[in-house]
Amino acid sequence: MNIILEILLLLLTIIYSYLESLVKLFIPVKRKSVSGEIVLITGAGHGIGKITATEFAKLHSVLVLWDINKNGVEETAAQCRKEGVKVFTYLVDCSKREEISKAAEKVKQEVGDVNILINNAGIVFCADLLSLEDSQIQKIFEVNVLAHFWTTREFLPSMMNNNHGHIVTIASSAGLFGVPFLVDYCSTKFAAVGYHKALTAELAALQMTGIKTSCLCPVFVDTGFVKNPSTRFAPVLLPEDVARTLVNGILINKKMIYIPPFVSLATVLDLFLPERALKALNAFQGVKFDAKVRRTEKDK
Repeated sequence: MNIILEILLLLLTIIYSYLESLVKLFIPVKRKSVSGEIVLITGAGHGIGKITATEFAKLHSVLVLWDINKNGVEETAAQCRKEGVKVFTYLVDCSKREEISKAAEKVKQEVGDVNILINNAGIVFCADLLSLEDSQIQKIFEVNVLAHFWTTREFLPSMMNNNHGHIVTIASSAGLFGVPFLVDYCSTKFAAVGYHKALTAELAALQMTGIKTSCLCPVFVDTGFVKNPSTRFAPVLLPEDVARTLVNGILINKKMIYIPPFVSLATVLDLFLPERALKALNAFQGVKFDAKVRRTEKDK
């Protein structure tokens, strides 16, 4: 095709996309049905994963719950069963590829093909780079990033065979900008956001139009993992609110789910603000939480 025609077509597509987005502001997008769909949630024994499971139970999905904590995942299952849905629980350490593989095989045999995969399991240590132990750095990447690869590789083939499914990445606003004393965590969440975007592009290149993707990027959530979090502008979020927003985003096939919505500005500001301005803005936000910080000789 002539390059001029290709450019014109691109411009028309961009204009149409803006108009489509404008219309969606006033006309709600139709929510898809997930009744009977098999939904697998990692880290389902606590926080966002737990409440997300109960929200899908209300929508009559079949639930597959993974967690390393037996009491936590069984408690979640008990709450979900009150909605009259089928729930299957598995003890899985998402830092171990072998456990993921074994559990995935059991799910395929005992439940069936997973339709919606929610990679929610995550850990955080809250310490400066020099205070982190080698094992902590390795484990946070195994749980927060590598587990996404292993679970997706297990369940994506059946989704591709049916050209139907949804892969959800639970990331963080810490995957959009750097935060002091969360170098390891930010690194994994940047990787998670990149994973989501690249996977989305790859599925489009393969013309897998029936497989949707979503990525969640909230600010601090009150799950107990980060102690005494606070910021000047963004409230500490309740897991219930985050989970409901997440599920609604999944039901309308939303690609990026920012909570609060202004978090999306982080990517724009990073491109256009000078380094000094970005540094001042980050300080102005007043992000605080309890962290282990090694003191230098100068500080003593």
